[in-house]
Amino acid sequence: MTRKLILSSPLLEITISRLCQELIENQLPGIETVILGLQPRGIYFAERIAQELAKNMPNAPLLGKLDATFYRDDYRRREHLEPNSTDIPFIIENKRVILCDDVLATGRMVRSALDAMTSFGRPAKVELCVLIDRIYNRDLPIHPNYVGKSVNTLNTEKVHVEWKEQGHKADKIWLITNQ
Repeated sequence: MTRKLILSSPLLEITISRLCQELIENQLPGIETVILGLQPRGIYFAERIAQELAKNMPNAPLLGKLDATFYRDDYRRREHLEPNSTDIPFIIENKRVILCDDVLATGRMVRSALDAMTSFGRPAKVELCVLIDRIYNRDLPIHPNYVGKSVNTLNTEKVHVEWKEQGHKADKIWLITNQ
């Protein structure tokens, strides 16, 4: 197994700041923006986005956590899928929803999240913001609106994100190859 560092501080902070500037530039006039982090690892990215946006916007967007485990197309086929909590203390009806995840690979988790979101209302618009886009792994026609970094990967490779909030010493994103 080999590990290659593909992103870490301070470039990670610059990337998040750039993504937030894009989110601000594309605001919809008169429409409130909310952020939903995909459980389990997308919530750390969503929290960073929300913190950065709060510094640069007069009205900080609301932040929620969405678990789409029960909406996955492989839910009944996989063993040991443990759901996380969903915490969305607001309605998303007629709002701009920024769906945040750390890594976009096949697109199946995003499809599941879109299904799960319907329980909280019908948004005016949904946009996908990802830290890492594994561009050659898509199973579904899902494309992110905002990308921190695009990475060419093989099916045998994995992208692993380490956040300080998870107990790691530093934020690091690794490309792991099983040989």
